[in-house]
Amino acid sequence: MSTLRFQALKETLNRKPLKIEEPKRRSEIFGSNVFNEAVMRQFLTKEAYTNVIEAMKTGKKIDRNVADHISTGMKEWAISKGVTHYTHWFQPLTGATAEKHDSFFEPIGDGLAIEKFGGGQLVQQEPDASSFPNGGIRNTFEARGYTAWDPTSPAFIWGTTLCIPTVFVAYTGEALDNKTPLLRALQAIDQAATDVAKYFDKNVKKVNATLGWEQEYFLIDSALVASRPDISLTGRTLLGHSPAKGQQLDDHYFGSIPSRAIAYMMDLEIECMKLGIPVKTRHNEVAPNQFELAPIFEEANLAVDHNSLIMDVMKKVGERHNLSVLMHEKPFAGINGSGKHNNWSLATDTGVNLLSPGSTPMKNLQFLTFFVNTIKAVYDHEELLRAAIASASNDHRLGANEAPPAILSVFIGSQLTKVLDELEKVTDGKLSPQEKTDLKLNVVGKIPEILLDNTDRNRTSPFAFTGNKFEFRAVGSLANCAGAMTVLNSIVAKQLKDFKIEVDKLIKDKKMKKDDAIFNVLREYIKKSKKIRFEGDGYGEAWEKEAKKRGLSNNRTTPIALKAQVKKETIALYKELEVMNETEIQARHEIELEEYAMRIQIEGRILGDIARNHIIPTSIRYQNILIKNVKGLKDIYGEEYTRHAKEQLEILESISAHIAKINSNVNAMIEARKVANKIEDAEEKAIAYCDDVKPYFEEIRYHCDKLELLVDDELWPLAKYRELLFTR
Repeated sequence: MSTLRFQALKETLNRKPLKIEEPKRRSEIFGSNVFNEAVMRQFLTKEAYTNVIEAMKTGKKIDRNVADHISTGMKEWAISKGVTHYTHWFQPLTGATAEKHDSFFEPIGDGLAIEKFGGGQLVQQEPDASSFPNGGIRNTFEARGYTAWDPTSPAFIWGTTLCIPTVFVAYTGEALDNKTPLLRALQAIDQAATDVAKYFDKNVKKVNATLGWEQEYFLIDSALVASRPDISLTGRTLLGHSPAKGQQLDDHYFGSIPSRAIAYMMDLEIECMKLGIPVKTRHNEVAPNQFELAPIFEEANLAVDHNSLIMDVMKKVGERHNLSVLMHEKPFAGINGSGKHNNWSLATDTGVNLLSPGSTPMKNLQFLTFFVNTIKAVYDHEELLRAAIASASNDHRLGANEAPPAILSVFIGSQLTKVLDELEKVTDGKLSPQEKTDLKLNVVGKIPEILLDNTDRNRTSPFAFTGNKFEFRAVGSLANCAGAMTVLNSIVAKQLKDFKIEVDKLIKDKKMKKDDAIFNVLREYIKKSKKIRFEGDGYGEAWEKEAKKRGLSNNRTTPIALKAQVKKETIALYKELEVMNETEIQARHEIELEEYAMRIQIEGRILGDIARNHIIPTSIRYQNILIKNVKGLKDIYGEEYTRHAKEQLEILESISAHIAKINSNVNAMIEARKVANKIEDAEEKAIAYCDDVKPYFEEIRYHCDKLELLVDDELWPLAKYRELLFTR
């Protein structure tokens, strides 16, 4: 195996950056592979075009007869671009994307054939759903599932395939994907936010949730990854000693981008431009060989689709450059992991960002309304929000190396904290003219000035306000954004509904003016949600003790965190908003528990295999070399050989001790796995893997990593951290 390692290193060192031909203007190729409005005007009838636009903007159902015209235009456009196949592109509960390709080609007899793609094929397909996670929604023999076109997300071309974004549901109607609940949550936030926005502008007819994600990732040469079974099969290193130099010098962050990485980024960005993904930012991240890309904000549903798509595109473009893209939240121990910061806001159809302060007190009262309601929503549902980012892989990242902790809190900065402290003092009931004037001129009116220099520096906050948006930083880099966005939009929608009921009640029953009523309700929300606001460092026992005192949850592991998904309050919330029914909620809970157990099971098997088939044999081989050396010294020095072979003998003993520990821990881990595998209940099984199997990983790793320092470098079979992180 050491031969494979050195072959991989030699191959990596001989790589040259691919030459990428950049277009003169990226704007000229932007959306060239997307069935967007400009293309629809060209390839659709006026009726068909109007139908699609109305469906996109208002959710109006597309007439089945019109669907035939749309499919014909879509087919002609796709064929003109060299496309031969089409697929319904969907997001099952695996967290990845799925597709089944069908050809446009269809024989018509007498040796003749045509290209065919009808409205029925566009609007609905019936893929075999039996092999996708379903959480008990249907039996395996009831394989039928439906994919249905989502016209709010435009079709696109990838390679020679026309991809049609769709939802995926069981034949009984329950959602089997991530997109369906998200669309329902977005509808809920639209209705709730629009109702509240009308307090400030009667012309608002629609509110869109917006999302700007930031995708962090590592780039490692594919040959080096091939020499590491753990990275190849789990996406992370299960063992490996920290290098002498890591990220402590901060010399990688925002530094000059390595030549192979910049070639990869240029290639990736060109593909993104064609697919209409508005990527804007690229840079080195903190850890060696870690990078980030980020797009411009988009409507949340489209942004989620674009992130799911780009995760696939990143890997395929990486293959062209002989680079493996690692999106695991913690591929390397001891250095920064990778997140997917979700920057979230709300925008009206009149062009106003509801989380951005304005030029007048009224506009700032609107800002405060949505700002405070969001904080209150996070406070009331912090456990559910924590569950939304729970996974086996993200557990490694949360609370380590600048990542947010598992305790959910909101960071708003000292200046906005002062604003809320002032609002907390608002008189109970109607405000006097003097109070109203002071409040609007001295507090509310000055918010834009306050935010001007209020830059956010708290990298450890899971949920931070950053000027005109909230940044949900705890989302993991491997995650589908739909999970976090479904929860966030749902809880804020529920909060805004409750807020409107309370304000309207004060206006009707107490005869309060609108402003007075809003200030009174906001004051109570500020008081109630104060415990979730935290400005300090999210690490260490001090914050854990403080959080416990405040009554905040500290659900450190995924099996415990996921319990919030099936609480009666959660079920009631989703039912009220019509985001998910109880069957869909329970199914997702079971799927995520099963996935957790399977991931720990797979990692345990691979770790045991590497330890016994790679590390132990290599260590014994080195022992044999030392034994031969000791025997030679004994032949030369006789009884005095121990004086000359003291170090060799100590190394031999250390190696033997580590081998024994590895072997005993692997045996114990296997036995713990056997016990866990017999458990039928999904939650109990996940907890068993978490509490009884996973702890052996660190024990086994510790002794393997000690052997890495003892065994001859030329014999060591696995690419080391210094090679994985610093070979470019």
